[in-house]
Amino acid sequence: MKVRVERGLAPVLETIGAPESGEFIPDPFQLDALELVKEHDVLVCAPTGSGKTWIASQAIDHFINSGKRIWYASPLKALSNSIYSQFCLTFGSDACGILTGDRKENTQARIIVGTTEILRNQLYDAMHRGEDIETDMVVLDEAHYLSDPDRGVVWEEVLIYLPPRVRLLMLSATISNPGDLRGWLKEIRDRELEIVSSSERPVPLKMLFLFPDGLVASLGGRKGINRAVKKFSEQRHRNAGKTIRYEDILACLKQLRLLPAIFFLKSRADCDRALKLCPELPPSSPLRKKIKEATGTFFTQYPHLKGNRQAPYLLERAVGAHHAGQLPYWKALIEEMMGKGLLNAIFSTSTVAAGVNFPARTVVLMQSDRFNGREFVNLTSTDLHQMIGRAGRRGKDKIGFALIVPGRHQDPFLLQELESSVSEPLVSRIHINFSMTLNLLLSHTPDQVKDMLERSFAAYQERQKARGSRAKTGPQQMLWMSFKKHLRFLKRTGFAEKDDTLTGDGLWASRLRIDQPLLIAEAIRKEAFDGLTPAMMAAALAPFVWDRPVDISVTDWKAFDLSAPLELWARITDSIGDIMNLKTAAGLESPPLQFWPAAAVYLWAGGTGWETLSRFISVDEGDLASLVMRTADHLRQIKNLSDTHPALARTAGEAIALIMREPVYIE
Repeated sequence: MKVRVERGLAPVLETIGAPESGEFIPDPFQLDALELVKEHDVLVCAPTGSGKTWIASQAIDHFINSGKRIWYASPLKALSNSIYSQFCLTFGSDACGILTGDRKENTQARIIVGTTEILRNQLYDAMHRGEDIETDMVVLDEAHYLSDPDRGVVWEEVLIYLPPRVRLLMLSATISNPGDLRGWLKEIRDRELEIVSSSERPVPLKMLFLFPDGLVASLGGRKGINRAVKKFSEQRHRNAGKTIRYEDILACLKQLRLLPAIFFLKSRADCDRALKLCPELPPSSPLRKKIKEATGTFFTQYPHLKGNRQAPYLLERAVGAHHAGQLPYWKALIEEMMGKGLLNAIFSTSTVAAGVNFPARTVVLMQSDRFNGREFVNLTSTDLHQMIGRAGRRGKDKIGFALIVPGRHQDPFLLQELESSVSEPLVSRIHINFSMTLNLLLSHTPDQVKDMLERSFAAYQERQKARGSRAKTGPQQMLWMSFKKHLRFLKRTGFAEKDDTLTGDGLWASRLRIDQPLLIAEAIRKEAFDGLTPAMMAAALAPFVWDRPVDISVTDWKAFDLSAPLELWARITDSIGDIMNLKTAAGLESPPLQFWPAAAVYLWAGGTGWETLSRFISVDEGDLASLVMRTADHLRQIKNLSDTHPALARTAGEAIALIMREPVYIE
C-alpha cells in the first residue's frame, strides 16, 4: 500500500512532535476549581487527560494542611492502585492508605484511596453505628459512572448517604446535564454545587480517514464529512472486500510519524489475532533491545510472566494486547511498556477507554460499534470521546489523531456526528436489592427509607419532568414498591421481624456486602458450609460469583477427582433450593448457578498449577483470575462474621490464603 496524504492535511502533519518543554502552568479552569473547593462542593467536567487529578491533588494538599481527612473514591481497583502509588510519592506513604478489597493498608491514614463500593459500605456502617463517617472531603473520581447501568447505583447511594458537612469534589468526563446534578445535590445536601467546565482538550485532535489505496484524508470538518469519505462510504457494497491489513496500517502510521497507537477492536479474540499479523522488528533494532532490557526487570520480579504466550509479540514486534481476558499483572506490564514509550501499538477492547491511563499519539478505530455484554450496539458520544480522549499525550504531543479505518462495521457518518455531539445526559440507575434493603434497615424505619428514596436522583429527575410537582408517582413510587417487596420477603424468610427490624440472622446477613447475600446467608443457616476444609469453602462460594451465561462442561476433567466438589454442590443446591423457589414465586430473580466455578476453584485451592487449570477450562485467563479474586472478595465477607460464626470466619481466612497466589495475586 502506497501511503499518500490529502493536500490540505500536509500542514497539519508537519506540526507533529513534542511541544517545547517549560514550566507547568495550570489552566484557568483548574485554578477556578481549586479555589472553589475550599468553600464549596464542586463538580469538574473536562475531557480525558485535561488534568482533573491535578485539581484533586492540590485540593488534598490544602485540606490535609488544615488537619482534615480525605477519601478518594475511584471505580476500578487498578485505578485506585495507580492513584495510591501517585499519592504516596506526593504526600508520603505514612499519609496514605488504600482499601480495595484486595488491599487494606494504613487504614487510619489521613488520605484513603479506595473503590466507590468500599466507601458506600463505610457509609452503611457509620449509619448503623449512628456515627459520622471519619472524613472531611470525598473526591469522587469518574463521577459520570452515576449513569453506569451496572454500578451507577453505588455512586447514587454514596451521594444520598454522604453527610452534607463533608466537602464533595466530583471529577467527571464532559456531561450534557450538569445542571440536573447541581439541582439534585442542592435539594438533598442543602449546599450549592459549583460547576467548573472545560471543553478544551489539553492536546488538539484531528480525525483522519484511511482509504484502502493508502490515501490519508481528514474525516471532515465544520461543514460536515469529507466529500471523498462520503462518496467512498456510500459505495460500501462496492468496497466491502477492500480490507486493510494491520501491517499496512502500522506502516502508514510509522511513515507519517503517528506512532504509538491504540487500536480499539471488537473483541478479545480480534486483539489477540492482531498481534500475529504485525511485522517483526529487525533483530538489530534498538527498540527491540530496549524492550528486552525493560521487561527483564519485570520478568525477574514476576517470573511467571516470561512464559506468557503473548510475550514473543511484545519482545519481537513491540505490540501488545490489553483486555479483560488477560491476567492483571500481564496488563500491568503492557501499561508500563506503553507508558515508557516502548510499544508501537496496543490492541484493546473498549475497556481501556474507561479508566486506564496510557495515552498514545494516535487511536485507531476499526468499527463504530461495541459489545455491551449482551449485544453489539452503536458507540455513543460518551464511548467515542473516552476513546479519542486517549489520543495526544500532554507534554509529548502538539496534536493527537484518531484514524478511522473502513470496514464492514464502520460508519464514518456516525463517528463524525458523535465527535461533534455533546455527551449523553446523566440518568439515575438506582434500584433495590437485598444488600441495600438489609443495610438500610440497620439504621432506618421503612418510612425513613421511603423519604430517602424520594431523595434519589431518579425521583428528582421525574419531578423536573413534572415541572416541580411533588406527586408521589413515577420512579420513587416504583422504588418504594420494590423496597416493600424485598422487605416482605425478608420477613417471610426470617431475616426481618414483623416490626420491620432485622432478626439476628438479618443482622449478620447485612454484613455480607455481595450480590447474593440471602442465598449465601441461607446456606450458612442450613449449615451447608459447616465443617468444610478451606479449599472446599472456596469452592462453595465460587458458584455465587460467576454471573455470566457461560457454562463449562466438566466431563473431560477425568484427570481430576471431583467427587468432593460434586458432593458439596449437591449439598449447597439442596440447602438453598427452597429460598430460590420462594424468590422466583415472589418475582425476584436468582442467578443460574453453575458447577464448573466450584470445580475450578477447588482444584486451584488444592494446588493445581495455573497452566494445567487454564488448559482444562475454556475461559480466558483473565476471567479465571476474576473468578478467583471475586471468590476471595466473598470469602472476606464470611471472614467478617467472626463474632457470630467464628469457625466459618477462620476457615474463610485460610481459604483466601490458598487461592490468592501467583499468578492471580502477587505480594
